[in-house]
Amino acid sequence: MSPATRARLIDLGITVAVAVVIQIAIAVAAEPGSRPAGVVGRLLGVAMALPLLVRRRWPAGAAWASALVLLVYYSANFPGFPPTVVLIVPLYFAVEAGRLWQVLPQPVFFITGGVIVGFRHGNSVLDEINALLPHVALITVAILLALLVRGRRALTAETHERLRLAAEERDREAARRVAQERLRIARELHDTVAHAIATITVQSGTALHILDNRPDQAREALQAIRSTGQAALAELRATVGVLREENEGAGPADRTAGLDRLPALLAAVRAAGLSVAVRTDGAPVPLPSTVDHAGYRILQEALTNVLRHAGPQAAATVHIGYQPDQLCLEVLDDGTGAAPGAGRSGGGHGLAGMRERAAALGGTVQAGPRDEGGFAVRATLPLIVSEARRGGVWTDERRLTEPAQVPAHEERSDEGRRRTEAPRGANHD
Repeated sequence: MSPATRARLIDLGITVAVAVVIQIAIAVAAEPGSRPAGVVGRLLGVAMALPLLVRRRWPAGAAWASALVLLVYYSANFPGFPPTVVLIVPLYFAVEAGRLWQVLPQPVFFITGGVIVGFRHGNSVLDEINALLPHVALITVAILLALLVRGRRALTAETHERLRLAAEERDREAARRVAQERLRIARELHDTVAHAIATITVQSGTALHILDNRPDQAREALQAIRSTGQAALAELRATVGVLREENEGAGPADRTAGLDRLPALLAAVRAAGLSVAVRTDGAPVPLPSTVDHAGYRILQEALTNVLRHAGPQAAATVHIGYQPDQLCLEVLDDGTGAAPGAGRSGGGHGLAGMRERAAALGGTVQAGPRDEGGFAVRATLPLIVSEARRGGVWTDERRLTEPAQVPAHEERSDEGRRRTEAPRGANHD
């Protein structure tokens, strides 16, 4: 049975029940000076109940129609009966539908009319109060009950709406986190694969160039290729492993790559023939894991770009600066082997990925050609990171002050500043 059919059957049952009660009231009514109800009075009694069939569509109209038929019945001088028998049910449904002030004049009118008729018949004030008090109480209870039911329904509807909005918000948050995690994994894969492929490409080119004349150096290049491939494969396994975790959205994925791996990164790019100098300013401080990871990835991507774009004769300088509230990174190259006017934008996602990493932590990345030639990448990462940051970074909103390992390339810093420079060698054509 459909809801509409069920509603019509309920309305029909209510109408029949009210019509039966009205017929009983007409049958037992006895008023001096009135004329018998007869068939007309009985039909008017049925007409008083019929508007209830449309009370869902026109709640106030149904109540006024019943009241109008009741007024016609009284005007015909048929035996009178209490008006509450007819008014109580339409009044309840009208108030429940929010039409209180539209139908409230009905009981006021009929009660006032009953008092006037009673006084005309010589009844005392106490007699009128005694006669009308039960009906006034019944109408009041009906109105209060209708208001209570209406309030409960409104509360239920509001609760359902809040639950629906909360469910939609949870779905949007889940979708946002999924998109964020996909973007993070895409950045991880890009950084790992791009660095490995660029390093392997340069090293393999060097090995092919010197294979016949300098086989020992070719062997070293091949060993560096193997080491780079193994490291990239390990990082890929760690990154892809996140996808197999059962509670993927329950918390942050572990970020193991940090600045402590910078010596291995420098060894790989130097083995590819790039001359790299490292300079550290300021006293090293413990870094939040997300800042440590992002800093390493930015340096990795910047050095990879130097390998890919700056040319075989290029040299790079890595500058790491520790400040009280931020970590400053800078990668400069002289671009001696780059074509004049060549850019680094290309069609990849390296620079965009670096900017996204920094923006997720509330930092910035600036990249562009240098006036004296070459290219520069400068990044600034705050040491206080909030989960409320745009991008949903998973980290505590606090500065980490507990002891932490200082990256290996900083263990022997002299008054917070040290310069390490590799000899320029193993240049490749």
